[in-house]
Order: sequence, then structure tokens, then C-alpha cells
Amino acid sequence: MSDARLSVFKTYKLYVGGKFPRSESGRVYEVTDAKNNWLANAPLSSRKDARDAVVAAREAFGGWSGATAYNRGQVLYRVAEMLEGRREQFVREVADAEGLSKSKAAAVVDAAIDRWVWYAGWTDKIAQVVGGANPVAGPFFNLSSPEPTGVVAVLAPQDSSFLGLVSVLAPVIATGNTAVVVASEKSPLPALSLAEVLATSDVPGGVVNILSGRTAEIAAPLAAHQDVNAIDLAGADEDLAKELEIAAADNLKRVLRPQAVDYSETPGTDRLTAFLETKTVWHTTGALGAAGSSY
Repeated sequence: MSDARLSVFKTYKLYVGGKFPRSESGRVYEVTDAKNNWLANAPLSSRKDARDAVVAAREAFGGWSGATAYNRGQVLYRVAEMLEGRREQFVREVADAEGLSKSKAAAVVDAAIDRWVWYAGWTDKIAQVVGGANPVAGPFFNLSSPEPTGVVAVLAPQDSSFLGLVSVLAPVIATGNTAVVVASEKSPLPALSLAEVLATSDVPGGVVNILSGRTAEIAAPLAAHQDVNAIDLAGADEDLAKELEIAAADNLKRVLRPQAVDYSETPGTDRLTAFLETKTVWHTTGALGAAGSSY
């Protein structure tokens, strides 16, 4: 018996509704490394794939937004655990995707793992930071609390295929939203591999959906989609961002425009609060007695 064997060739697929379909169009495109060497064929998502992802995200929204903040934090921490176990794979993929040395790629992957832990810790704290009791004139309680916006389309950064991706995705789901992610067009493989981690990390199917392909082609139907509530344009250039913002205005989507971000720096709460709505409730404190006391 010959000792020679063929290695198992890895095929990359989309991640929609907790499953791994190929693009419904059957199209693929070549992904190359920083030296233009072929790495893999990635699915070339279509408008139909984008619509399917939105349906999956909407179906998952009720259960995910209704989960306790503590539970969401546990799930995000589990993602970090699973990434830690597959660290070497992601170091290799990030090095190939971004043309980094192994040591620099390892630093990027470690930062991405830590970023999941960081946002996991915020899930049950952000409401205390941005919500609270408001002082009002009258015998009323006036309480404001943040709630998730809904389905968020996320255009992942083009040049930071893993740390940037995690930095824009984690805060969206940490606060109870569901996401449709468009991976970096030129370096989608780390994002598609992240889908395999999410699928085994207790993240319910549909909470995160990951598409690869031409950013402009996939983003256009997402920006115009009436069941998408918000869009993060981190991975769009200036011209595309303008077109998408105009399309998003049709149903008054929240829009986070592209901005210069150093993803290696510890993030603030900006992205956590970008896709939250504030609900304010009034309630009487009770009738005032003759002595001015209340019950």
C-alpha cells in the first residue's frame, strides 16, 4: 500500500441560517494571497443569497434579542474559547490573507480573540451605561433602556480581514441584534472560517450570516432591503458608501458611515450604541398623601 495520499481539499462555503450553502448562483471567484498566489475559490454571493440571509437573520432576531444579556455574554465568550482552540489555523489564514509574518498574524488573531472576550463582558453592562432613571417634574418614574435595532447589515473592513471583522461584528450581536456580514472582498477566507467557529459556539443559527463576493453587488440589495434596520459601511469606499446611504434612507435605516479606525486599539462603546434604540417608559410613583409622602 502506497504511503502517498492526497490532502483533503478545503472548500469554503457561505454561512446562512446556521447552514453552509454554496451560492445559489453556483459562482465562485479566485482568492489569492498577498503575492498573488492562489489560495482557494470562494463563493460569489448573489442578491438571492443576500435576501436569504436577511430572512434567516429576521427569524433569529426574536430569540436572540429575547435572551438575557448574561446568556449572550456566555455565548460570545464561547466563541473566544473555540477560536483559541483553532488559533494556528487562523494565524495561517490571516498571514496569507494580509501578507503578514507569522508573528504579526499571531498578534492579530490574539487581539481578535481578546476582542470577543471584551465584548462578552459588555453585554450585561451597556444598559447601565446608556440607560437609567431620568429626573422629571412630577410624581413619575421615567426610565430609559436600550433595545436592539434589529437586523444589521455589516460590510466588513477590506484590509483587516479578521480583527476588523470581529471588531464590527461582535458589538452588533452583543447588544441583541442579528447580522448579515459581507466579508472582505479580497480576503474572505478568515471570515468564512469564522463561520465554522460560530456554528460550534452556541450562536443560534441565523444570528450571524456571512456572505463572500463582490461587496458592491451584495451590499446594494441589503441597503435597499425593507427588512434590514441598519447598516455598517465600514468596508465601503466613499463612492459606494454614498450610494448605499441614499438607498438606506428609503426605510430610514440607521447608517454608520466609514471612518478611520485603528482596530488594534481597544474600542470604546461607539459601536455598541450605534445599533441600539432607546425605549423610555413613564410610570406613576403613587398618590401623594397629605404630608407629601408617597406609597
